[in-house]
Amino acid sequence: MSRVNHALKNMKFSMFFYLTFLILQFVSRKLFLDNLGDEFMGLSGTLRSFLGFLNLAELGIGAAVGFSLYKPIFNKEHHKINELISLFGHLYKKIGLFIIIAGVVISCFFPIIFDSLNAPLTVVYYTYYTFLFGMCLNFFFNYHIILLQADQKDYVITSSSQSINLIKILLQCIIVYYYQSVYGWITLELIYYIVNSYILRRKVKQIYPWLGINQKTTNSILKTNPEIIKKVKQISLHKLGTFVTGGTDQILIFVFISIETVAFFGNYELVFSRLLQLVNTAFAGTAAGIGNLVAENNKKNINKVFWEMMALRFYIGGLAIIVLYFVTEPFILVWLSDKTYILSKYVLILFLLNMFIMQIRVPVDHFKDAYGLYQDIWAPVAQSIINLGMSIILLHYFDLAGILMGTTIAFSIVILLWRPYFLYKHGFKENLWHYWKRFLILVLSLILPFYICYEIQKFLILGDINLFNLIIYAFKILLLAFVAYTPIIYISSLGFRNVSKRIFTLVKLK
Repeated sequence: MSRVNHALKNMKFSMFFYLTFLILQFVSRKLFLDNLGDEFMGLSGTLRSFLGFLNLAELGIGAAVGFSLYKPIFNKEHHKINELISLFGHLYKKIGLFIIIAGVVISCFFPIIFDSLNAPLTVVYYTYYTFLFGMCLNFFFNYHIILLQADQKDYVITSSSQSINLIKILLQCIIVYYYQSVYGWITLELIYYIVNSYILRRKVKQIYPWLGINQKTTNSILKTNPEIIKKVKQISLHKLGTFVTGGTDQILIFVFISIETVAFFGNYELVFSRLLQLVNTAFAGTAAGIGNLVAENNKKNINKVFWEMMALRFYIGGLAIIVLYFVTEPFILVWLSDKTYILSKYVLILFLLNMFIMQIRVPVDHFKDAYGLYQDIWAPVAQSIINLGMSIILLHYFDLAGILMGTTIAFSIVILLWRPYFLYKHGFKENLWHYWKRFLILVLSLILPFYICYEIQKFLILGDINLFNLIIYAFKILLLAFVAYTPIIYISSLGFRNVSKRIFTLVKLK
């Protein structure tokens, strides 16, 4: 199968499961907030953030091994693939052991950290150790799925995991609705982790019968792969930057504002993160495809695909921010039936801006990873310091919006300015002006449609705020955004014209 066919297959599976999952997750979130309370939902979000910090111990090994797998997969070198997966498993098991020990130590301080919590500590510990167990299964039992990801078979993971996840959420809804049981909710999370891990392992065995699933390795394997260790050291700092930028917000809110605000923040984050995840999952196979493309080393084709991906991400992100700017607040009202959950307009704008940056950064990140460019280790450190420092300073002046401002500032400096420069200098080896010229055209091609939609939207009446009216209103906004944005980006962007023709050709062939 070609790279494009693999990507399309991944997209079909991902879109089906995530659209179903997305609807169910919003319904279940409302049900959980009503029956389990803001405090428990804030608690679960905070505990996941703590575990996100522990997950830094992964040190970027997955990314380093994934990068090293592209060439052996392309050349079908089964022996080399087995060796790399064995190395991956050897390192992951050591990290998993460290995470278990560190996780237990952190939990000893929970009576102090959660001293003002109304819920009993047994709930805190049961929830925390369930999440910890689920995370550790990836280190001890399911590390082989990295081969599926590098081999553009994300649809295998998506179809399996999301099917089980959908069943889990449905059962949680039943348990919570009829029994308001926190313990039942957590127990189903635990069962999900176990069943999902078992099925994924069986899938790997079926697809790669030649893969040594249970190979034993020693430290000697590290000596034969020094380049992996070098990449791990570089990527570990990049993971630190990613965590501090995206994973500390809920901790800061818990410490400086309140645990209930964590739940309010989590509602908005659910809207934006799930939409972003939907798009990223739809294009999940493209990262491995780009790795395969770079391995071929066709410079002209690499440049063409890069700008196709940039234009497509701009287009999707642009449509999303136009629609969400007008629809988010009435959606929160319809979804949660309480004005208390609506945050300020400044918070909404910052959420949208950060989501858009996260959307358009993906092509640069994928090509940077495909070239193995991780040596800019100062960048994630600077991003972490800027984000954490500015968030702590600004939250005292702007409350919740200040935390998001810190993220926006860090994104702007490191992601929007530095990373394209680094990719063009060390990967593409071209003049950076070629990037900025086309990037600014994409930015300008979005500003005009947004203004047009802003002015015309004033004449679109939502009426009574209910689900039916909201769906009609959202459809009108989406149609307006599509009509205003599509011709402008098509005329102004060669990359968008190329990717449009590619998509239309594939549709005709189908």
